[in-house]
Amino acid sequence: MAGISLRKARGIIRKALDTGTAADMNPLSVVVLDAGGHVIAFERSDGAAPGRFAIAQGKAYGCVMLGMAGKAQMARAEAQAYFMTAVNGAYGGQVIPVPGGVLVRDKKGAILGAVGVTGDSSDNDALAAIAGIEGMGLVAEA
Repeated sequence: MAGISLRKARGIIRKALDTGTAADMNPLSVVVLDAGGHVIAFERSDGAAPGRFAIAQGKAYGCVMLGMAGKAQMARAEAQAYFMTAVNGAYGGQVIPVPGGVLVRDKKGAILGAVGVTGDSSDNDALAAIAGIEGMGLVAEA
């Protein structure tokens, strides 16, 4: 299975950050993970808080580990808080189940990885991630 190349990961990040700037969002931090949850690339805008890496990574990590986007994770957490608490325990507290975690799929639907964006509202974070993913010709599932 083909994955997300470093070149594509950097392109996703660039497009997401540019989208945030163009929309006058707060400074964003963006991480791209492969299908195993490993970091391919990370970047944060000037002025972004240094702790944002863990949030971006947590948003994306939950996507790849559960095979569901941030919005779906949040709905699951609201409906079954005990389930997401157990999941977070199983994954060492690394899952942040909110929008801004976006699955990356190929055109056939296979999961290639995920993007996590943080810095603005969760919905705006998701919009920036989607722009980055689609800007590189991949399919976003928010």
